[in-house]
Amino acid sequence: MVIRYNCIDLKLRLYRMIYILKITEVIKIYLIDLFELKRFYMGFNIDAKKDMTYDAIVIGSGISGGWAAKELCEGGLKTLVLERGRIVEHIKDYPTANLDPWDMSLHGSLTLAQKEKHYKANRSGFIGEANEHFYANDQDNPYTEMKPFLWIRGHQLGGKSLLWGKQTYRWSDLDFEANQQDGHGVDWPIRYKDIEPWYSYVEKYAGISGEALGLPQLPDSHFLPPMELNCVEKEIRSRLEKKFPGRNLTIGRVAHLTEPLNGRGKCQFRNRCDRGCPFGAYFSSNAVTLPAAHATGNLTIRPFSIVQSILYDENKNRATGVRIIDSETNETMEYHARIIFCNASTLSTTQILLNSTSTRFPQGMGNDSNELGHNLMDHTYRVGAMGSFDGFEDMYYSGRRPNGIYIPRYWNINEKTKSDKFLRGFGYQGGAYREGWGGAANRDGFGADWKDQISTDAGPWQFFITGFAECMPYHQNRVYLDKTKLDKWGQPTLSIDAEWQSNELALNNQIQSDAVEMLNACGLQSVTGFDNKHEMGYGIHEMGTARMGKDPKTSVLNSHNQIHSVKNVFVTDGACMTSSSCVNPSLTYMAITARATHFAIEELKKQNL
Repeated sequence: MVIRYNCIDLKLRLYRMIYILKITEVIKIYLIDLFELKRFYMGFNIDAKKDMTYDAIVIGSGISGGWAAKELCEGGLKTLVLERGRIVEHIKDYPTANLDPWDMSLHGSLTLAQKEKHYKANRSGFIGEANEHFYANDQDNPYTEMKPFLWIRGHQLGGKSLLWGKQTYRWSDLDFEANQQDGHGVDWPIRYKDIEPWYSYVEKYAGISGEALGLPQLPDSHFLPPMELNCVEKEIRSRLEKKFPGRNLTIGRVAHLTEPLNGRGKCQFRNRCDRGCPFGAYFSSNAVTLPAAHATGNLTIRPFSIVQSILYDENKNRATGVRIIDSETNETMEYHARIIFCNASTLSTTQILLNSTSTRFPQGMGNDSNELGHNLMDHTYRVGAMGSFDGFEDMYYSGRRPNGIYIPRYWNINEKTKSDKFLRGFGYQGGAYREGWGGAANRDGFGADWKDQISTDAGPWQFFITGFAECMPYHQNRVYLDKTKLDKWGQPTLSIDAEWQSNELALNNQIQSDAVEMLNACGLQSVTGFDNKHEMGYGIHEMGTARMGKDPKTSVLNSHNQIHSVKNVFVTDGACMTSSSCVNPSLTYMAITARATHFAIEELKKQNL
């Protein structure tokens, strides 16, 4: 909570505001001078003085930024994390975490004013009264949709790690070799063997629950005990694997603790994750990586810091720091460091790089290949099938499991499964549930026995699956700066020009037809296929635009996530991705970030950076 006091000394007129901010149980005080901005804190260090030099700067504090901060700080580097938005303190700043619908004024719905404030994000269907405070203000942060594209952002400490779905899957060599095999995009400069130990490294610390399957197209993780399938999911699993050998159904692999880990509590099955988890049971920067970075004494965080550009010294052929705009005072200032990690999220990182121009880089930092801003990808979403399941009327489930089922990719994984209709593949997420028991509202009774009784009188079982398909890296799917449309801080805004192509549409057709076929074969009733034909962005898995590659002529980054031509700048968020796979990408961002930070630390020791 930020408490503001107007404080005007008519005699000296030195200070205009004092902010009091409680961070990690210590009061921190902002003193903002009319002539010189000063910020003083105690405890959780946010004392970022102007013109100060650090060992490392991390731009962004979300999933990849939190990992970068942790690894760099634990490696002994004095690290500055620049966050565009406000501070969010774990537990204290989760105001709706324990609210029920009747505790909220509109029972969870947005007000008209909130809908206008989030007029882009409101299209997603994910935002409501309970989590609205974790979504960026779309009015203050406009962008242009040359073709319809939904860009979801979270401008606060922790970024979208407070909002993500927590599905965590490893990529395989099927993914890392895909571009080379079918000739689309450029070849990845790394393979599964290069990142496999880093998957294990981050999984053991983050805590991933799931079930081992031994599938080559979906390598197993280092797992905590899996969450349990409910009775209908178990039955459909049995029927599916008999009817369709090679099509597996498993519980989702998620960054939720099913047993305590590193001082964090296990999941309570409340399914209120996007409000912030007071137990620290799901992975977020706020609950996991940033506290670890802070514990080293090497972390400094500066909130309200819009990174305008990365500074480049043409004589030294290296970046020297960053220029920021204070979002509250509009003051411009610079910070300096030996290395810089870009983790502002895919499109924001690319926006910064495009805006980082110089005589050496007139089209954006590292853009010798003209690939910066191109090859934007996402996952298709909201296509599949649903139906009702007869039976198990006397069965229910306990709690609100924040997870569903997963059916891994089964097309184009070998010659036997090769399709002539499309390239690459897709996987399904979904689950079984019982419809509500609204009729019990007028039934006499109370207490535990009464609750158990009405649980068996709930509505019929329903089951659904929705597919996530891989998007190809098309050069024409791009973003670029529009210098004629400025934001409230006078900065160029981003224009997004991207759409699904024929291969993604063919994958979606297969997703729906397979889903209908499988549900009918498994004995479900009233099976209905659906395809909401949404635009890109709804999967909130935007990737690419500053891709890794072997050749500086066709890519932006090398195999260690360094900009080819600026070796002390690293990009390890979604912008670095060379292809998109069909599984959720966040685990790969974590592993790539851990790998790149350890490389950077070693290179600094060797004085190569």
